Amino acid sequence: MKNIVILISGQGSNMEAIVRACASEGWDARIAAVLSNRAAAPGLAFASEQGIATVVIEHTAFDSRAAFDAELARTLESFAPDVVVLAGFMRILGDAFVRRFEGRMVNVHPSLLPAFTGLHTHQRAIEAGCKLAGATVHFVTPTVDHGPIIAQAVVPVLPGDTPQVLGARVLAREHVLYPRAVGWVVAGMLRLNDGVVTHAQGESQLI
Repeated sequence: MKNIVILISGQGSNMEAIVRACASEGWDARIAAVLSNRAAAPGLAFASEQGIATVVIEHTAFDSRAAFDAELARTLESFAPDVVVLAGFMRILGDAFVRRFEGRMVNVHPSLLPAFTGLHTHQRAIEAGCKLAGATVHFVTPTVDHGPIIAQAVVPVLPGDTPQVLGARVLAREHVLYPRAVGWVVAGMLRLNDGVVTHAQGESQLI
């Protein structure tokens, strides 16, 4: 059985979706822990209610990102993670940390990468006149929001959309996309070749 550790900074709605999918779909895995850099993160309460170990490592308690990363890595390793899931974890992780967990750490980004890396993705998509927006699950690499793409979900950009309205539409798809992608990682169903991820059984990586 594989150990999944999920990192959050806030509500953790994608974390909730993954926890529920792991249980309902009978993954050969368990959510070993949920870690947060914010003690006030609402998602910690949900995790505790599910009997999942929770740990808070406040980034503000450290003098440098490297020191925070070192403590975060030490704590992560204590749960022997096979898969590390970033689910709204709002800290940029240093290169050394990423390389330590590379190949087993995934993230979801609210755009159709490689478009609109970074912040304010929905506003930027609307301003650019995009007709489609969406979300991307990818393996994490040292270059932020540039790792190999595992799966994507697409939604329309509608007339009159605000960033908040479009963001809610994208997030609803993330709740389907992210558990599916993490389930593939757990099951060993992904193949990475020359930076391109394919599904071993040809399942669609677009929803």
